[in-house]
Amino acid sequence: MANSSEVNLTDAQNELLGWIKDYMKSYQHSPSIRQMMQAMGLKSPAPIQSRLRHLQEKGYISWQEGKARTLQIVEDIINGIPIMGSIAAGGLIETYADVNESLDISEVFQRKDVFALTVNGDSMIDACIANGDMVLMEPINDSYSLRNGTIVSAMVPGLGTTLKYFFKRGEKIFLEAANPSYEPIELNLDQVVFQGKLLAVWRKI
Repeated sequence: MANSSEVNLTDAQNELLGWIKDYMKSYQHSPSIRQMMQAMGLKSPAPIQSRLRHLQEKGYISWQEGKARTLQIVEDIINGIPIMGSIAAGGLIETYADVNESLDISEVFQRKDVFALTVNGDSMIDACIANGDMVLMEPINDSYSLRNGTIVSAMVPGLGTTLKYFFKRGEKIFLEAANPSYEPIELNLDQVVFQGKLLAVWRKI
C-alpha cells in the first residue's frame, strides 16, 4: 500500500489516506465506509468517520458526511486544463478553433497551507457556491488585513464554522450570506476566529 507519510497526520490517518488513494487509482471511484472499515480492520464506522473529518480539515480530501461516494482526493484535481476559447452566455459568438494555452491551477496548491472544505448548505448560492462544492482556502495570518467583501471561513467558538462574506463596520464584524434568506451574523472581533479566505471553488458535475 502507498503511504503518503504526511507529517501532520497520525499513523491511522496516513494509513487510511494511502489506502483510499490506492483504491481510487484502481477503481476510479471512492470506497464506501464499510469497505474502509474492512480495510482498516474496524467493526464500527465511527473511527473511519473521525479520520475522514480530520483528513478533510487538514485539506487532503473533500467529503460530504452521510452521502455515499462523495469523497475526492484534493491533489487529484487536474492541472493544465486546455483553454479552448470563449463561450457566450448571451448571444452567439464564433466557436474555438486552436488550443493555444492552458489553465494551470497548480499555483493555488503551491501556496502555503492551502486547505479544502466541503460546503454544506445554500447560504452562498448567489456567490456561485452551492451545496456540495469544495472550496479551497488560504489561511489568514492577520485578520486586521482582511478587506470588506472577502469570502472567509469563520469559526465562532461554541456555535460552529461558516462560509460568509466578511465586513467590518466600526468595532463590529458582520458575516453576510450570499442568499437573502439568511440574516447577517453580527459579532465582536474577539468572538470570531478567521480560518481562511477563499482561493477557488471546485464543483464536480
